[in-house]
Amino acid sequence: MTLLGHHDFRLLWATQTLGQFGAHFSRVGLPLVAILALDATAFEAGLLATFQTVAFLVVGLPAGAWVDRRRKRPVMIVANLGRGLLLAWVPVAAYLGVLSLTQLYVVALGVSVGTLLFETAYVSYLPLLLERGQLVEGNAKLESTRSVAQVGGPTLGGYLVQWLGAPLAVLTVAGGYLASAVVLCGIRMREAVPARGTDRHLVREIRQGLSFVFGHRSLRALAVSGALFNLGVFVTGTVVVVLLAQQLRIAPGTVGLWFAIGGIGGLVGAFVVRRVSARIGPGPAVWFGMAVAGVSGLVVPLADADWRLWLAGAGNALVSTGLVINNVNSMAIRQQLCPQELQGRMNATIRFLIFGAMPIGSFLGGFLGERVGLREALWVGAVLSLVAVLPVYFSPLRTMRGHPGDDDPGTPRDGAPPGRQARPRDPDGVGSR
Repeated sequence: MTLLGHHDFRLLWATQTLGQFGAHFSRVGLPLVAILALDATAFEAGLLATFQTVAFLVVGLPAGAWVDRRRKRPVMIVANLGRGLLLAWVPVAAYLGVLSLTQLYVVALGVSVGTLLFETAYVSYLPLLLERGQLVEGNAKLESTRSVAQVGGPTLGGYLVQWLGAPLAVLTVAGGYLASAVVLCGIRMREAVPARGTDRHLVREIRQGLSFVFGHRSLRALAVSGALFNLGVFVTGTVVVVLLAQQLRIAPGTVGLWFAIGGIGGLVGAFVVRRVSARIGPGPAVWFGMAVAGVSGLVVPLADADWRLWLAGAGNALVSTGLVINNVNSMAIRQQLCPQELQGRMNATIRFLIFGAMPIGSFLGGFLGERVGLREALWVGAVLSLVAVLPVYFSPLRTMRGHPGDDDPGTPRDGAPPGRQARPRDPDGVGSR
């Protein structure tokens, strides 16, 4: 039976889809609110983008240990309710005439915390719902909706900003988050309460997650590579919005369309990822996808208010294609190499590095855009993303052609983690994890 017949996965998939639309709109929509409604500078737009991801850097590690101690579904529900209510505050403040950059920073920070909790919980929840052999298919489906959201989120967001005004357009995103919280309530599978040992200590648990990731050659390579790539891509993403909307005077709807082209590339990646993984293996697919993304990103700094705008858009699409191939295989490898009781801490540690690079990249992009110029900043971002292929290429992942397991060359020889726990079947008769 395919995952389309898996009731609980379908609901998780729907929730993730709504969340991804919200996330991709917010990354373009909130800077457009700041630029168009509040005349934000490049540095102020970069600072806003920094707040949208800073939670992963500041509280990413304790969040993983905290999530490991709790049922994942309630965490996801509360996170989406919080994101929806915070974003609903923006149009209300605009209607009352009190909208300010400070408020946008607060909203972005709060949404960042909600995104951190949701993302950490849902990637740890997926192995509870699915069997080991279903993880590549499940991650591919989730990445396909991420790619659809990359197309629909910025495009719809850009035109909503153009038609309704920037603050009011944010209200639609708030509604999506609130709806996704309702959808999550329909999942039938109930998790057991995580075991609470008498010696549990937050700092010790964080250290366990760090030790597991950094002591594992494959996981360490995935974390370092992802951090370098996100550092570069968020320098680029922060600066390119200002370049298009402010310097080149591109209409908001066209800005959204430009970002949507990248999402089309992501859809291509989601369509071919299983074939690529089957042909060359999950490990080589990781570095291959990263190489495609890094090389293609060198076209983005060429964007201008003519045919080069769409050339850069095509390069951005290939970046998304490579990134999806990389992400699907990276996620499946991570989920299969880690025991369930360490999933939250492992994911939080890797996301601390990968997503923690996002606010640094956003801040660096805004700083460089203001000090040395927008195009120069775009070239810095492109080069940083390109060198991200090196850690995964020079690692055991390069020769990992079968499904990863405890015999993976990167697994530490001592201090091996305990095995996976048996899990109940879901109500539809499909194995759940």
